[in-house]
Amino acid sequence: MERIKQALELARQERQKNAGVATNKTGTVKTQKSVAEQEIQYTETRSVDMPVRELREKRIIIDQQNAISDAYRLLRTQILQRLNEKNWNTLAITSPGSGAGKSLTAINLAISLAREVDNTVLLVDANLRSPRIQNYFNFHSEYGLSDYLSNDVALGEMLVHPAGIPRFVVLPAGHAISNSSEMLSSPKMNRLVEELKSRYPSRIVLFDLPPLLESSDALAFLPNVDASLVVVEEGETKEQELRQAFEILQGNEVIGTVLNKAYTRDRDYGALDVKQGMFSQLLNKLSKKSLPSWMS
Repeated sequence: MERIKQALELARQERQKNAGVATNKTGTVKTQKSVAEQEIQYTETRSVDMPVRELREKRIIIDQQNAISDAYRLLRTQILQRLNEKNWNTLAITSPGSGAGKSLTAINLAISLAREVDNTVLLVDANLRSPRIQNYFNFHSEYGLSDYLSNDVALGEMLVHPAGIPRFVVLPAGHAISNSSEMLSSPKMNRLVEELKSRYPSRIVLFDLPPLLESSDALAFLPNVDASLVVVEEGETKEQELRQAFEILQGNEVIGTVLNKAYTRDRDYGALDVKQGMFSQLLNKLSKKSLPSWMS
């Protein structure tokens, strides 16, 4: 319980930082530019209105201040620390199997990262067999990643900016294709990733990938990115599935784990639990490195 309170205090400090107030190493208060001052105006990227109520119903964190949003702020802080340490800016989100909530985790993490005043964020739906991201935002896009890879559709015709979420852009998957593994491992995909990661100096690019154990797509794509984040589902992801997933991930950087759909018994803290649990211990053993476990 003490660790949970400490985590929430860190989240409170993070909110103060994003509100425009921060302290330097000596404790002196300094001001930062506000989100509005740094907001990017999208002139070529198509903007679409986002129904806030529907997004909330789909558990997308827009403007809520609760334990869940605090958990994503903490996850954001941990992710940024690890990316900055290595000078990385591309991250893949995957899971051992389906149903763990990796797409929703990717969306909420992307939105949380976009609220960081120094970053712009591009979320790419790279699940070309079974696209998910567009369904959450409930917008129709005529073109997407599969159209770029198959038919050379221009990048500018595919990007979508969800209005009301500053510095956040989505690249939909487009229509489902059967040769997704070959497309995701192609030189053309590699060139696209390089373009996306270098177009803006402060951009972070997140890729929502298919589950590791359901196809070879994720493994085919992982060499294109700096690191991956693995989402596991409490009570559903089996030990054998974790072992198989980390065998697949051998040789690829794993930045951490997210334990999703985990709940505490303390109503004061809602669905947040940030203590180390059996999943993180198992993952530490499998990956032979210290991996944080985040539960949201």
